[in-house]
Amino acid sequence: MAGTPSAQREAVNAAAYLRVSSDQQDVATQRHAVERAAAARGDTIGAVYSEKVSGGTMARPELRRLRADVAAGKVGRLYVYALDRLTRTGILDTFALVAELRQGGAELVTVADPFDLAGPAAEVIVAVMAWAAQQERRRLNERLAAARVRVEAAGKKWGRPERLTYPERMEIAARVRAGEAIRSIAVALKVPRSTVGRVAAQVNASDAQGSHLEGADLAGVRTYLGAALSQKPPAKRHPRSGRKGASEPPPSS
Repeated sequence: MAGTPSAQREAVNAAAYLRVSSDQQDVATQRHAVERAAAARGDTIGAVYSEKVSGGTMARPELRRLRADVAAGKVGRLYVYALDRLTRTGILDTFALVAELRQGGAELVTVADPFDLAGPAAEVIVAVMAWAAQQERRRLNERLAAARVRVEAAGKKWGRPERLTYPERMEIAARVRAGEAIRSIAVALKVPRSTVGRVAAQVNASDAQGSHLEGADLAGVRTYLGAALSQKPPAKRHPRSGRKGASEPPPSS
């Protein structure tokens, strides 16, 4: 049995690389497709390298870890959902990465792409797909740039809306300084724990420096409100003359 194809397949250390570009996306679809493809080949995914980062850069933690494991001979077959999950930075980077995987003894299998990277035309296919991925990335950047111009021209702010209002941030800061647990604050205010944790980290860093920025901000708000409330109401304008402080005409007898 040791020399049969099925036994050789079982000996392969199969791994998967999954990538999406943003926190709002999920790798579940990719993982399901990759695991099904691996099972069809008789493989079991032993290691998963998953990250949420743009494919427009090669400086990715999980990709770096994958490359190190391939170089160490820990990966015999690498499954990806599509070639552009590995990189979208251009033909040269794609060629170099595919060659690096092969040199390390890792067979590359793309699940959604309708071609075989082990065939004689693999280099041509890789070049075409890498070029297409790079062009799509450029078009995406152009669409984002156009959308930003349109939003800012309408007087709106570009980017994600703030999750917390100013009063909410102030309340979290006060609760953190009072010693309340992050989980308790998150439950009470119905805010994700990660969001509360970021505010708590800012508060702790501010307090460690002795600056108490939130307290200073609150004092500034109180000063502003006090000054606004102490101001006299604006003088009335005469409906005819338009002059400030003009007295009303005496009633006709």
